[in-house]
Amino acid sequence: MGSAQVESARESARESVQVEPVRESAERDATRRSAGRPEGDDLDPGLRQGLEAILLVADEPVSEMSLATALERPTREITMALRRLAKEYTDEGRGFDLREVAGGWRFYTRAECAPLVERFVRDGQQTRLTQAALETLAVVAYRQPVSRARVAAVRGVNSDGVMRTLVARGLVEEAGHDPESQAVLYRTTAFFLERLGLRDLGELPELAPFLPDDVETLEEQNK
Repeated sequence: MGSAQVESARESARESVQVEPVRESAERDATRRSAGRPEGDDLDPGLRQGLEAILLVADEPVSEMSLATALERPTREITMALRRLAKEYTDEGRGFDLREVAGGWRFYTRAECAPLVERFVRDGQQTRLTQAALETLAVVAYRQPVSRARVAAVRGVNSDGVMRTLVARGLVEEAGHDPESQAVLYRTTAFFLERLGLRDLGELPELAPFLPDDVETLEEQNK
């Protein structure tokens, strides 16, 4: 074989070595695009497994700091991973989603699946708050911290028994005393936010349009 032929063979070999990595890279990019994930957006499998395992057994929202401590990862990395997972579950239309509520993260069944889950879980029985309890809870949520007397003023009926029920269910708790009357004040709990799927009280819908114009007058009369 002449020197020209040897050089040509070497050049072909070099081109072949260069083409293969380029081809593999192109195939990986195509795979990412087909899966709907941009390049570099792959989540560390170990981090994904750790987050999903912890959140699956958690019975209350888990803070990003707690997750970072348990998984020995930076909090910023945990935050980014949680948001990526939440978006991924939504984009894929899973039967559950990952929500940030009450200062932490927790799995919830997707809203569209609520009727199916309710039918499976309750098995013909369910426990609901009474209308009186819902009214009282709404007053506490929007007027907190609030005394029982003010709750009664807004509702127009004694609410002591209902307040005890809400406290027993962990939806309402004591929040000190009124400096003037020394009456016990009440506020909603983190469990309340969790059950409603809220991050904080700022996410409560505006209530003003639904209140009667004489609410303040009624409260003053019943102090």
